[in-house]
Amino acid sequence: MNNKDLDAFIDKLQGDILDEAYSAYGEKGYDRWLNPKFCNTISNPDGYACLTGECGDTMEIFLTMSGETVEDASYRTTGCASSSICGSFAAELAIGRRADEILDMTGDTILKELGRFPKEEQHCAHLAITTLKEAINRYMQRMNSRFNT
Repeated sequence: MNNKDLDAFIDKLQGDILDEAYSAYGEKGYDRWLNPKFCNTISNPDGYACLTGECGDTMEIFLTMSGETVEDASYRTTGCASSSICGSFAAELAIGRRADEILDMTGDTILKELGRFPKEEQHCAHLAITTLKEAINRYMQRMNSRFNT
């Protein structure tokens, strides 16, 4: 195989992968897969949680709070593209919301926002929301312990 044939093969393979990802994730998920948002850490977060899902993926959520409202949020994951997409949407959905609103969210909140997501990967949305809720819970516990001492 010469260089021209190899380049053509790689271009076709890359195109097939992108087409498959678009088909699986839909427009919103595909865009977030290519352009992740909120994928970083926050130094000295007010709320933080790190959980590992049954699939083995680990999700971290970092929150900056203003009272009971999320001012900023970010995530990191050791998981697959689906975990990254869901972590990104969990962070985005949290910003500007009160703690009680976040505690009412479920993995279906992310799935509804995405519109389409592979059934076998939907557990990633639940991991992202569970981690987000745990970060909120830990923040609230810390605030309660400050007021009770």
